[in-house]
This record gives sequence, C-alpha cells and structure tokens, in this order.
Amino acid sequence: MTHVVPATKSSRTSPPSPARRAPASRSRVRQIWRSSWRALVVVAVTVVAWWLVTARGWVQPYILPSPGDTFGNLVEFSPYFLQHTWITTYETILGFVIAVVLGELIAVLMVRSRNLQMTVYPIILVAQVIPKIAIAPLFVVWLGFGMSPKVTVAVLMAFFPIVISGLAGLKSVDPEILDLAKTMGAGPFKTFRKIQFPASLPQLLSGMKVAATLAVTGAVVGEFVGGNEGLGYVILRANGNMDTATLFGALIVMSAIGILLFAVIQIAEHLLIPWHASRRVDGDSPVVPRS
Repeated sequence: MTHVVPATKSSRTSPPSPARRAPASRSRVRQIWRSSWRALVVVAVTVVAWWLVTARGWVQPYILPSPGDTFGNLVEFSPYFLQHTWITTYETILGFVIAVVLGELIAVLMVRSRNLQMTVYPIILVAQVIPKIAIAPLFVVWLGFGMSPKVTVAVLMAFFPIVISGLAGLKSVDPEILDLAKTMGAGPFKTFRKIQFPASLPQLLSGMKVAATLAVTGAVVGEFVGGNEGLGYVILRANGNMDTATLFGALIVMSAIGILLFAVIQIAEHLLIPWHASRRVDGDSPVVPRS
C-alpha cells in the first residue's frame, strides 16, 4: 500500500534558495549591460579622442584643456565646486518639483474642462515658444538677485513637458472604463486615484525625464543673468578668466546633475510601472500578471 506524505507548511512556504536567486540577479545585470554598453563605449571613445587631441598639441590648452587638467581641477578645487553644485542642485530640484505639481494640476483641470483647455493650452504654447534666456533678466528685475528668479526659470523650463505628457496620459484612458467606474459609484477623486492617474504614469514619467534635464538648464540660465553663486556663476567667471579647465569641470558637474535626476526617475519608473512595455529590454518576454 502506497502512503502519500502530505507537504508540510515549511515546504510549501519555503523561500527560494540562493541558487535560484543568483540567476535572476545575473540576468538583471546582463539586461543593464545590454542596454548601456553602447553608451559606455561612446563615452570611452570620446574621452580617448579628447586625450589624444590634447596630448598631441593639436589645440591650445586655453581652447580645450586635457582630461587630466579638467579632472585634476575638479579634485583640487572640490570644496569650491561642491559649494556651487549644491546651490544649483537645490534650485533644480525645487524648480522641478514645483513644475511637476503645477503641471499635473493644470493637466487635470484641462482634462476636466474643455473650455479651460481651449483657453489655457494656447497660452502655455506661446509661453513655451518665448526663449527663456530673453525673459530671465525680467525675473531678476521683478524678483531680485536671490534664488527666486533662478527657481522661476527652472520651473518655466520644466513646466511644458509635464503639462503635455500629463495631459496626453490622462486623455489616453479608455472612456468606457471611466463610464464603468461611474456606473459602479466611483466619485471623481476615486476615479482619478484608481484609474486615470495610474494609466497616465507612463507618459507623465517620460515627460518628467525630459523636464528634469531642462530644469538644470533653467537653473543655470537664471544664474547666468543674475547670480553670484551656482554653477552658472562658476561658468561665467571661468569664461571671463579664460579658465577652460574650470569651465569644462562645471559642465561635467552640470551633466552629472541631469543624469542623476534622470536615473532617479528611471528607478521610479521601474518601481511604479514595471508592467509597461517601455520597461522591457529587447528580447524580454512581456510581463503577465499572475491570476
């Protein structure tokens, strides 16, 4: 007679072994490598070409400093760079957050009111067409030489992508789903929280990645026209002194700020919408939710 041994509770709920988790982590590393190795190669080739041009003496150092001089300058004057980097980073993040809140709020209002959309949308478009470098001096006159004009320019630079992506995401929701939610008794706020906002996240996060890089530009533009601190001020001062090593170092730090903000939003995108097709790497199978 054959006896069937029932599965114990520990056998049914035992966590996966480290041997099973290891292939998953290696697979994730391979995915990251497949998606980034081309960019790393381009960066490496650019740095080598930069070093070769300066080492051969094909250009004068005051026109193009060597990589060694640039990074050596960053290390030698690191307290100076850190002080001004913190100011620009703070202005960038503050302007970006304000732009996200205002942009999404206006996008929601425009989705709910057709008349408001037809009134506000052309005004936003015209405001976006105006070069921010041309109106930045006005903010210095109106708001003074403090942090306010820099944050305002950063908000204006980051605002347009947020509004456009937020509006597109909210309008992409299937009307039949909204009608179904209404018939089931869901109010406007609950419908927005449970259906509209989650469905708009892919487009909104894409716009936020664009807005994050533009916010850095906006903060630096504000520092150009009326600032005595920040990376924009460092660039202006280095340009006046023909100190191209410091100028290139400030540009590298600016790029690092934009890349870091972009990476943070990329991580948020991975955590918030892992189910979306944009999160798949070529060759991956689509994510099928478990029943």
